[in-house]
Amino acid sequence: MNPIIQTLKEQNISDAKIKDVFQALTENPMMAMATIQSLGIPPEKLQSLMMMVMSQPQLIKEAVIELGLDFAKVEEAKSKLNG
Repeated sequence: MNPIIQTLKEQNISDAKIKDVFQALTENPMMAMATIQSLGIPPEKLQSLMMMVMSQPQLIKEAVIELGLDFAKVEEAKSKLNG
């Protein structure tokens, strides 16, 4: 299992919320950070989760595929960040 998804599940985040987070990450990564912070994850877990999200973008791709979301949107979001 993807470590980002695993961390969210360990924090009792519902599958629907997890999909929402990754949908947000694909559409607007900066807004997704606020979404992640609003989930009520303890600070020590939140910090490591945020580091994973920011430093290992391939994990986002893997999670999006694992969740069956549209990866083309991830590429589009990435180009917006880099552009």
